[in-house]
Amino acid sequence: MSFLISPALAADAPAAAPDAGMFNIIFLVGFGLIFYFFMWRPQAKRAKEHKNLIAGLAKGDEVITAGGIIGKVTRLTDDYVVLEVSEGTELKFQKAHVAAELPKGTIKGI
Repeated sequence: MSFLISPALAADAPAAAPDAGMFNIIFLVGFGLIFYFFMWRPQAKRAKEHKNLIAGLAKGDEVITAGGIIGKVTRLTDDYVVLEVSEGTELKFQKAHVAAELPKGTIKGI
């Protein structure tokens, strides 16, 4: 009956390295640091900059929306901004969709 039992199963298993637990902890900490510096921190920085941009909007600013529409701010409310995209044409957007503030005179230069 010994032909059904492999001799490799009867051999003793090699002992684990004594520092294997420490390596796993260092690996997890390293992975956490990589996640923090390459994913979470840059995203939090962009969100903070966007929040400051939205809070600093004022009448007369030239902005571009997330959809690529360029306009001049004519009116502001708590949640919305009205942009004049051409002479006599105004569009209403949510403030969150303002992507960037443009330098003064950009619209005239286009």
